[in-house]
Amino acid sequence: MLNSTTNTYTLKRKILSFSNKISRHLSKPERKFTADITYGLLASGSCLLTDVVDQLHESSKKINIVDRLSRHLEKGTPGKAVASYLHTIKKWVPDEPVIHIDDSDVVKPDGYKFEALGIVRDGSESTSTKNVYKKGYHVTEACVLTSSNHPVSIFSRIHSSSERDYKSANTITFQAMEQGAALFKKATFAMDRGYDDNKMFLKMDELGQDYVIRLKSNRKLLYHNKWTMATELRNRQKGKVKTNVFYKGKDHEAYLSHVKVQITASRKDIYLVLVYGITEHPMMLATNKEIKSKEDVIRVARTYFSRWKIEEYFRCKKQMFQFENFRVRKLVSINALNFYITLCMAFLAMISMESETNALKVSIIKSANPIKEKVFFCYYRLAKGISGILSYAKEGVRLWFRTKRPAYRQLCLKLVA
Repeated sequence: MLNSTTNTYTLKRKILSFSNKISRHLSKPERKFTADITYGLLASGSCLLTDVVDQLHESSKKINIVDRLSRHLEKGTPGKAVASYLHTIKKWVPDEPVIHIDDSDVVKPDGYKFEALGIVRDGSESTSTKNVYKKGYHVTEACVLTSSNHPVSIFSRIHSSSERDYKSANTITFQAMEQGAALFKKATFAMDRGYDDNKMFLKMDELGQDYVIRLKSNRKLLYHNKWTMATELRNRQKGKVKTNVFYKGKDHEAYLSHVKVQITASRKDIYLVLVYGITEHPMMLATNKEIKSKEDVIRVARTYFSRWKIEEYFRCKKQMFQFENFRVRKLVSINALNFYITLCMAFLAMISMESETNALKVSIIKSANPIKEKVFFCYYRLAKGISGILSYAKEGVRLWFRTKRPAYRQLCLKLVA
C-alpha cells in the first residue's frame, strides 16, 4: 500500500506539472479547471463529467461541480492553452516530421438535443460492400510522429455539415495542413485514398510541403507525354526492391517499384511508388519526395504504412476515454472537451518517451497487467495503468492550488494630538 501511495503521489505531481505547463498563460480559475479536467479524465478513463467529478473527491455537491466544469467548457478552447500545447509538442518531434491527416466519426445514434447533429458514415459498422450511416459528427485530425514514433495530435476539429455557415470538409482539411506547415517549416504529409484529390495536391504545392498520398484506381497520370491510367502503369511494373513493412499489426514482405510521372493538378514531376505483395491489388503511392536510391523508395513506403498509428490513435481515444459517450451538447463544448482529451493523449505520449527503466513508467505498466511484454502501440496499457494507480487517490488536485494570502499585520492604534 505504501508503494501504491508513493506512485499515486508521483503520478499526480507529474500530471499537475504537465497541466500547468499548458495553462501557464491562463487565469488562475482556468488553470485550476485545466488541472481538474485533465486529472479527472486520466483517473476515470471516461469523458462523462459525472465520472470526472467522482475522481476529484471534492466536498461540494456533485451537481454543482458538474455545472462548474460545464460552464468552463462552454467558454470554448483557450487560444493561449493551444499555443502552449503546440509549443510543447514541437520539442518532441524531429526536424522534418511525418504528419498524418485522417477523418473519423463520432456517432450519436440516440442523440436529439446535440447542436448541429448531422449524418455520418459509421466506420465501425461499415464494410467495403456496405455503408452504414448514423447521426453524429465528423472528426478531422492531424497527428505528428514524435522522435520515438508515437502519434501526437496537432489539429483536431469536430464538425458537422449541419452547422450554420459551414463550408466544406476540405476547408477543415486545409486548416489542418496550414497548421502543420505553420508549426514546422518542412514536413511530410501522409494521407489515404480519400485525399486523392487535385485540390489536395495543389494545396501541398502551395504550402511547399512533401506528401505521400495513396491513389485511387481511377487516377490518370502523365507518363511519357501520354495520359495513362495509374492501374495500367501498376500492371506494367514489377517489384524490384524487397523490404519488410508493418501493416495492420503484422510484418509483411513487400516488393517496391517506382516511376516518374506527372499528376493532373500541377503538371509537376512526381513519383509513383508501387507496393506489391501486401494487398490483393498493388498499392499506388504518389509522392513529390526525391527518389535517388532504393533506400528512398523504402522510406516513402514506410512513411505511408506508418499511418496505421493515427487509426490506433482514434481507436484508443474512443476506447480508453469513451469519447463517443460525451453528454455536453453545444459544439463549442464538445470541441473543448476534445481538446482536453487530446491533452491526455499527449500526456500518454510523454510517458511513452520515458526510459524503459523509469520507475514511474514501470509501475504504470505493472498496474495495467499487460499480457504481452512488448507492443507497438503502448497508449492502451499506459492509460489503463494510470487509471489503476490513481484509483488509490483519496483526494484530487484542488488542494495543490494553495491560496496565497498576505501575512496578517498586528493592529496598532495611531495617536492623534
